[in-house]
Amino acid sequence: MYPFTFTKVSDTAEALNAGHRGGRYIAGGTTLVDLMRETVERPETLVDISALPLRGVTVTERGGLRIGALVRMAEAAAHAKVRTTYPVISEALELSASAQLRNMATIGGNIMQRTRCTYFRDVTAGCNKREPGSGCAARDGFNRTHAILGTSDACVATHPSDVAVAFAALQATVHVVGPDGARSIPFADFLLRPGSTPEREQALQKGELITAVEIPAFPRPLKSGYLKVRDRQSYEFALTSAAVALHVRGGVIREAKVAAGGVGTVPWKLPAVEKHLIGERPSQALWAEAAKHAADGARPLEHNRFKVELLKRTVERQLRIVGGTK
Repeated sequence: MYPFTFTKVSDTAEALNAGHRGGRYIAGGTTLVDLMRETVERPETLVDISALPLRGVTVTERGGLRIGALVRMAEAAAHAKVRTTYPVISEALELSASAQLRNMATIGGNIMQRTRCTYFRDVTAGCNKREPGSGCAARDGFNRTHAILGTSDACVATHPSDVAVAFAALQATVHVVGPDGARSIPFADFLLRPGSTPEREQALQKGELITAVEIPAFPRPLKSGYLKVRDRQSYEFALTSAAVALHVRGGVIREAKVAAGGVGTVPWKLPAVEKHLIGERPSQALWAEAAKHAADGARPLEHNRFKVELLKRTVERQLRIVGGTK
């Protein structure tokens, strides 16, 4: 770990001032500290924002939910409104990590976490995300856990967050504040695909701070859930995952929100699957037909071709779990 200075702030203005000067925000620190130990991250200044008033889960005027950036993962997962209104969020959080980590890690930090790609974390390997222009060792290396969607010649690393997949499915909004004031970013635009600049992972400007994640209101009833497929049943990162939310009225699917994890460089929304579901009646045949579109556009690598079929099966299974069959 490289030397750094540490400062604790007590209000938002103080935090923004420190962030604008190049300080890195830290709250739970469950990801950043690990990367600092491995010398992947080398911040000169850490800004502890844990005392800021960015906590709480509240119902918005339109009936959605607003989750403060400093709400702990465990707190959000256990919150009565989250569990009853959007169980897909609770399930994604509870499948994310051990209880110890969930008690420390925050919602804002979770969606900011960096990839678990082994080449990114090995400072001796070429990684454009860690060191632009150094190459992508994963492309020709052992790439079993890497992305098949949203990749580029510069990067094939997956995004590791589970709850981000639920946020993507539910079309959440990320609220931020910075030196130029507050703004809102659609979740679909918040996490960036690698393209030719994989080192830039979020649509944040210098010094901006996440204040909350907001989930819009959806028609009721809304059934939802999260399925995570992994190599072992302990707290492991996803090979594939699926977040599904369905609104069925009069025996017809009126709203369908589906996203996948473990397969994309960002949480991957599945509009082709959603389109196939809208206006149809739930059935086993419908789930299977819709799931065929889950891997549209996939570009598998040498060792992760199995993810194409696994993703389709994961989505089909979760559609069946959430939507049921007749």
